[in-house]
Amino acid sequence: MDSIDPLRVAIVGAGPGGCACALALLAGAAQRGRQVEVHLIEGKQFAGEQHHNQCAGVLSPPLPELLTHELGIPFPDHLVRGKVDGYVLHVDSERLTLPSESEPSRTLRRVQFDAYMLNQAMRRGAQVLHARASDLEFHNNHVALYTEAGTLEAEVVVGAFGMDEGSAAMFARNTPYRPPKALASVVTKYHPGEEGMRAFGSHIHAFLPRHRHIEFAAVTPKGNHLTINIAGQEVTAEMMEEFLQRPEVQQVLPNFDLAGRFDPNDLRFFKGRFPRSLARGYFGERYVILGDAAGLVRAFKGKGVTAAVQTGIRAAQAILQAGVTKAAFAASYGRANEDIRRDLPYGRLARMLVIHLARWGLFPVVLRAAERHNALRQALFGAVSGESAYREVLRTAFSPPTLWAVLRAWLP
Repeated sequence: MDSIDPLRVAIVGAGPGGCACALALLAGAAQRGRQVEVHLIEGKQFAGEQHHNQCAGVLSPPLPELLTHELGIPFPDHLVRGKVDGYVLHVDSERLTLPSESEPSRTLRRVQFDAYMLNQAMRRGAQVLHARASDLEFHNNHVALYTEAGTLEAEVVVGAFGMDEGSAAMFARNTPYRPPKALASVVTKYHPGEEGMRAFGSHIHAFLPRHRHIEFAAVTPKGNHLTINIAGQEVTAEMMEEFLQRPEVQQVLPNFDLAGRFDPNDLRFFKGRFPRSLARGYFGERYVILGDAAGLVRAFKGKGVTAAVQTGIRAAQAILQAGVTKAAFAASYGRANEDIRRDLPYGRLARMLVIHLARWGLFPVVLRAAERHNALRQALFGAVSGESAYREVLRTAFSPPTLWAVLRAWLP
């Protein structure tokens, strides 16, 4: 690591996490007077929006600060399609408005944001190879990364491939890495027209349906259209169609029952996945894994883009400051992500609690209690938005004043 030769880093995946890692490596090396070569390997073409990304495209705090203060690039305000001022939580026929008391989140098209991040990384010196990675070989002093366009050699390889199963299998074949468990999601969009978008407003509508497979769902305003998604372990297109017919869902979709109002691209379904557990072996000798691929996301909620950028920065700092051995990553990258890792068990507990309360028909009582109990209302906002640690959410939920408020709402 102290050699005068450039430090070579290969990053598999040029999404927000991979680009954040590249930007942080280039900036950090320049500050230290070191040379670094950063290669981003990406099989998709973000320019021209040829690919659909299943991410809802909600960028939440502290992402703007991470971009401007940590990476030194401007937040892409020109890509913003709208702002999210709060949430409306629906359980059966009950609903509760949860206004945001902090900086609003921004909505945009993920493929456009990905293209922006990649362009910023290229402008600062990252080299991009538009090809899919196919295999890895680990040697004493380097890693050989095989791609469709040839072979790269690097001192360390970074996995920023999200939930791509091919890349995950490649790392699993050659390292102790094992991908995280995942939930499935089905995503679609709907254009209700300008008046319909104004009527919908600037809140995300979140649903906890009493359904054995759908764990949660959301309708998110995105400028000129609404993004609709459902999530669960086994969700399907048929379940999305069933969800769209629910009365409480149709009540929030403007003009949805009027024939001929659909855009030709409306109600086309896309399927994706996002992690619900921590990956095993997400760092080791000469490799480190970021964001979704590592399961390093905010428990239950996700906030995948923010977590990807955050872990990308932390991986870059670990490489530059500590080294590329397993021990170095454990001492630096592992410790840096303790805030996310320690909250995962609380997130799993919150997930199971929410699922069972919703399916047993008890969650409407919680909503009624939250209408009068401010601490519970704030805890629900923190849980739905992902802006609060689940340890704090559960501490509030199980405090004596909150339990008493729920009991009073339950009693006749």
